[in-house]
Amino acid sequence: MEQQTVHLFVFNTLSDWEPMYAVVAINNPAFQQQPGRYEVKTVGIDREPVRTTGGLTILPDMALDELDPTRSAMLILPGGSGWGEGSHKQAIDKAREFLAHGVPVAAICGATAGLALAGMLDDRPHTGNWLGELEATGYRGSAHFQSQPAITDGDLITAGGTSPLEFAYQIAKKLELYNNQVREAWYGLYKTNDAKYFFELQSLMA
Repeated sequence: MEQQTVHLFVFNTLSDWEPMYAVVAINNPAFQQQPGRYEVKTVGIDREPVRTTGGLTILPDMALDELDPTRSAMLILPGGSGWGEGSHKQAIDKAREFLAHGVPVAAICGATAGLALAGMLDDRPHTGNWLGELEATGYRGSAHFQSQPAITDGDLITAGGTSPLEFAYQIAKKLELYNNQVREAWYGLYKTNDAKYFFELQSLMA
C-alpha cells in the first residue's frame, strides 16, 4: 500500500484547535481500516515558520508552489485571520486547482469566507460560521447555505469554527479512514463522552 499525503495549510494566526481532531485521526492508525494509509504534512505560503493563535510555532514541510494536487489526498484549510479579506489568495487558488483535479478540499471557519470571496460557494451547498460572514464577502451563494455544523458536497467539505469534531467526521468519512461502525462510535465517544462508545470501539477492534 502506497502511503498518501493529506496537506494542511498553515499560516500566522491559524486556529490550532480547528483541524486537530482530523489531523490526529489521520495520523493515528488506531481503529483505521488501513492503518498508515495516510500521513499529514504541513504546507505554508513559503517554508518560513508560522505562529498559530495558540502560540505554537510550525515549520512548514513545503511551500504552496511545491504542492501538486495529483500527489495529494486532500487539502485542509483551517480558520484564522484574513480569509474574508483575501489574505490567503494563494491557498484559495490552490484549493480551486485541487477541486478541478477532483481532489478533496476541507475548509473550516474563516477559510469558508475565503472560498466565498473567490466565488467558489456561489453554486453549491455549503456551511460556515454564519451566513452574514459569508455575505460580507459579496458572495452570491446564500441560497445554498445550510445551517449545519459541517457538510460535504462532492469533493468540498465546509464547517463552522465551533464544529471541529464534525469537520473531522466529514474528513474521516471522505477519506474512508474507518468503517461505518467504528466512525460512528468514534464520533459518539468524543461528542458525548459516554463510556459505552469507548467499549463499543474496543469491541469492534477485538
